[in-house]
Amino acid sequence: MTTAHFDMSDVRRLERHLARSIPRIRQASRAVVARGALNIKNDWRSNARATGRKHAKHYPRSVSYTLTPFGPDVISAEIGPDKGGPQGALGNLLEYGSVHNPPHNDGGRALAAELPRFQAQVALLADRGLAWW
Repeated sequence: MTTAHFDMSDVRRLERHLARSIPRIRQASRAVVARGALNIKNDWRSNARATGRKHAKHYPRSVSYTLTPFGPDVISAEIGPDKGGPQGALGNLLEYGSVHNPPHNDGGRALAAELPRFQAQVALLADRGLAWW
């Protein structure tokens, strides 16, 4: 008969580290999502202003964002024109175009610009949360 012995000290140390890290990572991840949403909103507004649409000069001000938490581990950001805002109802037409108007893709470009920055911040959070020795 063979007897095996295991040293669980590293496992217990990892357990303590994760117990301390999870609240910090939750808070930091909410900040990353909020910053990303703000960046997208600002870039979207800037993109919309740069096109110089005379018929929709108030449209950029209608772009906003809302953060919604879904429990302690999930947060969502909704970014786009507020249909109740000045010219916000033009959002679909301006963003996606129509038979007579080309799409401007202001929001799509803002999202594409933010995506690599957002992914880098999430990767950094994961690295910090898992680094324990």
